[in-house]
Amino acid sequence: MKWMIGIIAFVIFQVIQALFFVLVIMKFRSPKFRVAEFDVQSLSVGTQASPSFDMRFVAPIRIKNTNWGPFKYDASTVNFTYGGVQVGPAIIPKSKANFKSTKKINVNVTLSSANLPGDSILGSDLSSGIINLNSRGELRGKVTVMFMFKKRKTSQMNCTMAINTATKAVQSLSCK
Repeated sequence: MKWMIGIIAFVIFQVIQALFFVLVIMKFRSPKFRVAEFDVQSLSVGTQASPSFDMRFVAPIRIKNTNWGPFKYDASTVNFTYGGVQVGPAIIPKSKANFKSTKKINVNVTLSSANLPGDSILGSDLSSGIINLNSRGELRGKVTVMFMFKKRKTSQMNCTMAINTATKAVQSLSCK
């Protein structure tokens, strides 16, 4: 009788361990891919009559991996846009975010309004003192758990930021 109770308790314990392993450890999630707050190094703006801007900053890119295995991702590009028109790219090099950690990458970015059409609302934005930018990117890679289970995951970035031209600082930043 004691043997039977011991065997049943052992089987129940093994089933609970297996369920925990499958439901918690083996769950693959897409890493979070964001731009953090940054300081504008240089910003030159035109007038309302001839609107333009040139901006340089170091973009702190954060890749938060919540998986129980590393996320190895390929090189990618983050596109900064104003009014739907690309004003500059940021190149993300190929690398790896370790398990349960955040990979921090600083990328030099140069933005210019040279590609904007003449009928854009840049003149009114410059007179208000705020330049609204969007950043979009996609990061593709593989999550490896237990050195043998691999799954492809894609992480999307979609951030909106408002740059104050008077203080040359980020006034607001929100990522989805």
